[in-house]
Amino acid sequence: MTRDRLLQMAAMYGRIIIGSALYAAGFRFFLYPNSIVVGGVTGIAMILNYLTQLPVGVLAIILNIPLFAVAWKRFGIGFIISSLVGMLVSSTLLDMFGMLSLVITSDSLLASVYGGIITGLGLGLVLSANSTTGGIDIVAKLLRARFQYINFGTLILALDAAIIIVFAVVSRKYDSAMFAIISMFIASKVIDLVLYGAASCKVCYIITDESAAVKDAITKHLDRGVTLLRGEGGFSGKEKQVILCVIKYQQIVDLKKLVREIDENAFIIISESREVFGNGFLNIYSND
Repeated sequence: MTRDRLLQMAAMYGRIIIGSALYAAGFRFFLYPNSIVVGGVTGIAMILNYLTQLPVGVLAIILNIPLFAVAWKRFGIGFIISSLVGMLVSSTLLDMFGMLSLVITSDSLLASVYGGIITGLGLGLVLSANSTTGGIDIVAKLLRARFQYINFGTLILALDAAIIIVFAVVSRKYDSAMFAIISMFIASKVIDLVLYGAASCKVCYIITDESAAVKDAITKHLDRGVTLLRGEGGFSGKEKQVILCVIKYQQIVDLKKLVREIDENAFIIISESREVFGNGFLNIYSND
């Protein structure tokens, strides 16, 4: 095994361990003391713990066994090993942190907000290493393979919502379930932020009769490449060149100013882009 490969594996397992520890800490120090259920297998384990008093970590490991069997066939041994590490670290730390009897806040709203941030950050780190902490994360990954247009955070939020509803019915702690929804929503947003980053780039379409001048201004003053698309006016039937370019968020004002100075009648469409790979943006291999 090459040195570079060893460093990549060390970085991957480092993210898994740190992410699993953050997830366990967010659950044990914020959510669990305030009876705010998390989703996934840990949430199911929490419901069973409420009914049987058995340790949450032990229950989580038992519940994960059939899910790992399914994942083995679908994703292979490499994914199973990394996910086993995530599951064992998070499940072990769940029970170890429980021995500390540390409660950072008894305010349910604060607990749901900060618990959601910390657990979401932890899960995001684990998922960014192409791994999971087991349980519902595996189900979400299976669904994501089929429905690639749905973000991980959205899938996990939907699956977790069903578990939270069951928790509310079993425990009759409806306030806690509502706080759990807040926590899960925040966690899903943090997961997407970790996995996909902030939407810091904008895709711009510029329709103008002065396409040559606008193109030159963008490349010269904004240092951005452009692509010329062939277009045709729907009413006039006149051929037009549509300028396509991707810019940084902070360049929006400069782009508008440049285009306005050249053609005040230009038509500009600006939309968000989640990820942009290529020269001047992300390396295409950065999320592998």
